[in-house]
Amino acid sequence: MSEQPGYADHVYRSGSALVGGALLLALVVLLCGEGAVNGEGRVRWVSLAALLCLAPLVVAFSLRPAVYAGRERLRVRNPFRTITLPWGAVDDVRAGYSTEVFAAGRKYQMWAIPVSLRQRKKALRQSGGGRPPLVPSRPGAMSPPAPGGDHRARADQAVEEIRGLAERHSSDDAAQGSPNVRWAYEIIAPTVVGAAALLLLIVLG
Repeated sequence: MSEQPGYADHVYRSGSALVGGALLLALVVLLCGEGAVNGEGRVRWVSLAALLCLAPLVVAFSLRPAVYAGRERLRVRNPFRTITLPWGAVDDVRAGYSTEVFAAGRKYQMWAIPVSLRQRKKALRQSGGGRPPLVPSRPGAMSPPAPGGDHRARADQAVEEIRGLAERHSSDDAAQGSPNVRWAYEIIAPTVVGAAALLLLIVLG
């Protein structure tokens, strides 16, 4: 299945995670690179092993997570796996303490759309309501508009947008199929190798 020409995916990512991840990755590369270049003996190998282990983890938890919502499917890229869900397979999308999508009897968390309780409290104050904005728990249940504009938290807005896409396209012929999960071996493999090498170097002293 291929997306129809002219239709751009809705992309959801955490800006703070991208910035923090880039800074942390730079720090890891700087420190481990310093040890690998200027270190002597075992220090050099420990630095290389630490870099091989830590760099993929930083990428996995900060730079990698993303959610792509297209005309035919929802693609959720989490730290260690990518879940592709045709709209016809999506049962529900929710935002509680985390954002989750339900499909074929299973639940998948969307790491790229974090839930901020602080944003929800701020949204409550801005809307002037006496209770937090309602978050729909099933398809078709929509949140009432906040007075004076949409003051909902970003996660709640994203969930409603994704739910709307699911409702519009769930019956499309091109949006049918089963969930597909692909493990991110490009992240897992170097992390495991680096961790094993680091452990071996520590044990051997």
